[in-house]
Amino acid sequence: MRWFEQEIELANREGVSHPDNLPFFLSPKKPNGEAVLLVHGFSSSPREMLPLGQILQQHNYTAYGVRLPGHGTTPQDLANRKAEEWLTTVDHGYQILRDMNLKVSVAGLSTGAVLSLHMALRHHPNKMILLSPFLKLQHFLAPFAGILHYLIPYQVKELHEEELPFYYQKRPLKGISQINRLLKQLEGKFSSITTPTLILTSTGDATIAQGTAEKINQKLGSQEKPFHCYGDEVPHVLTTSENPQQQDVLQRCASFLNTPTSIENE
Repeated sequence: MRWFEQEIELANREGVSHPDNLPFFLSPKKPNGEAVLLVHGFSSSPREMLPLGQILQQHNYTAYGVRLPGHGTTPQDLANRKAEEWLTTVDHGYQILRDMNLKVSVAGLSTGAVLSLHMALRHHPNKMILLSPFLKLQHFLAPFAGILHYLIPYQVKELHEEELPFYYQKRPLKGISQINRLLKQLEGKFSSITTPTLILTSTGDATIAQGTAEKINQKLGSQEKPFHCYGDEVPHVLTTSENPQQQDVLQRCASFLNTPTSIENE
């Protein structure tokens, strides 16, 4: 697949050094004619979506994990990226799968969930999975990132040593201001999104404002929108082994995709 080789070449040119931070494409042995576009979160990389991609592959879905520009490289690279670049990457990933004559669903984590909502407005995917979605970040200064970045370019985050190759310890406030732009652009549009949607969140999420995922669920125009909130033991990143409920998350996602809905989608 020349297109995927080109994605890898682009990632390497932009400075992705660790192989786990590259985009991934997983083909099942017995394809079911469906694909899932997987979108990671802010200051992370495709690695955090790989466990979900592997489970979906076992359920005969094609899984494509995109790499958002500025991720898996350096915080300085991310600081100079725009929300439009992330949206273009997601749109491009969707079109690639559609061009393969596959029925396409989307699954996004955190900022990846916000990008998935944008995509659902434009392309009407078959189904959508929102993992730790938000309308507002928990830090009280997050709404002012567009101004604060002139004084404080980066927010320093505590990370375990084993996480350092995969997450940025310094998160650019310019990037957070781009997230704020994405959120503002969604205002008043949730009712127009009718894609069957699964939302998973937790009370242990220290990144997003509490109750924000529930508000998204209430605002969505989808008739089918199952919702589940985990407890305090479950962190923001739901898909990796750091989450004690990781396997439950992965199985809920697979079950949702495998269950027929009453709504026909493009």
